[in-house]
Amino acid sequence: MRIRFLISALLLCSCIRNPATGKLELDLVSHDQEVQMGQQAKLDTEQTLGVYKEKPALNDYVAALGKDLAAVSTEPQDPFSYEIVEDSAVNAFALPGGPIFVTRGILGYLNTEAELAAVMGHETGHVCAHHSANQMSKAELAQVGLGLGAAISPTLGSLAQAAGAGLQLLFLKYSRDDETQADELGFRFMTKAGYDPKQMLPLFTMLDGVTKQAGGGKTPAWLETHPNPGNRFEATQNRLKNEFKGSTEGMKVKRDEYLKAIDGIVFGEDPRQGYFKGDTFLDPSLKFQWTLPKGWAHQNSPQAVAAQSPKQDAILQLQAAGKMSPEEAAQKLFSQQGIVQGQPVDVHGAKIARSFQAKTQQGSIEGVAAFIPYQGSTYMLIGYTAAGGLAGYGDTFLSSMSSFGELKDASALNAQPARVKIVHLDAPMSVADFNAKYPSTIKADLLALINGVEAGGQIAAGHAKQIVGGVQK
Repeated sequence: MRIRFLISALLLCSCIRNPATGKLELDLVSHDQEVQMGQQAKLDTEQTLGVYKEKPALNDYVAALGKDLAAVSTEPQDPFSYEIVEDSAVNAFALPGGPIFVTRGILGYLNTEAELAAVMGHETGHVCAHHSANQMSKAELAQVGLGLGAAISPTLGSLAQAAGAGLQLLFLKYSRDDETQADELGFRFMTKAGYDPKQMLPLFTMLDGVTKQAGGGKTPAWLETHPNPGNRFEATQNRLKNEFKGSTEGMKVKRDEYLKAIDGIVFGEDPRQGYFKGDTFLDPSLKFQWTLPKGWAHQNSPQAVAAQSPKQDAILQLQAAGKMSPEEAAQKLFSQQGIVQGQPVDVHGAKIARSFQAKTQQGSIEGVAAFIPYQGSTYMLIGYTAAGGLAGYGDTFLSSMSSFGELKDASALNAQPARVKIVHLDAPMSVADFNAKYPSTIKADLLALINGVEAGGQIAAGHAKQIVGGVQK
């Protein structure tokens, strides 16, 4: 009976002709559902990451540009919105049905309004081509496939729940074909809105530069959400030659207007929201510090500070539990199904600290959780590893947790972010000469990249970017 129902579900799958691409595509998500999911995800994004608020006029600038792009898109009736999200990464992303975000981080790397139009046109293309809905439809089929296997094979059935999450994450990433389509549509939309499509070329050069500067380290955020479809620079050149009719002379570039709009914007991570100095995390606004194990990879997000062991088999995490007491926070954690409390452990400053075991979809884990009252709030520190691993990581967890305490260093408490400062050049100037006359607090190769030139090249006369301030790490 279950198998018959699932096969019927497959037969009822519909295909629609995508108005942006002209292709027949699988559609298991209605347009109304797509819009509804996008609007809810928009609220979640705004609450989780936050909208950049220091320059309200810049948000208005981005929204007005987005309105022009949406008007010439293939889906002008959709509830498009364009906002700057408070994220230092060089990135932009689209949600189903219309919400589009550009990060505060990417704005400092762009040099013209036309480049911004290319970024936002690309994301508008993802919405118009319903790429998110298509990927969700594929995920639905993946879930159906797992259900069929579970009905047939008890062994596969026991793995289905754990595998489902991984498949969903895999399918919901954009494909290389999706990226190519979004580039094509972005080219079309920015051109119809009157922007010079040649400005896509320096955009892709910049994104390649960000990737190269990342080296063997963390994958740039742009590539995490936008798989590289190949040589985008060459593909854009071909579109300019074969698809664009006429000259680009007189089309909008708006370099000076754009640079004026971003003058004073925060560049890179904002230390006021917490930052790492070596292995120690410092939070000036909440006035605490926390030292993580040496050699562990770490990350700060609006929700938590987290670190991962070099072997990637253990996690340490710090997050605010809010105004509740340590007893209430502990009760909230340990009352969850599948978590079993263990023995008390010794963590300096903690009101409650205990070992625990838990069962998750990925398997059994064991760890330590500590609840520390501080400045009228409760903080939860938790360290965990796979079952059987606590004996090897227990002392590391406890030592790190015990380092949580008050931040007293005056310079750290008063830390300020680096900012973009726009200066005017009367004549062309080499990057080295520019940096000598207008010293920046970033490396010369990054200074060249954000000004759109090669490391040994010249910055053209006119407006240019200098980076001032920030903290030395």
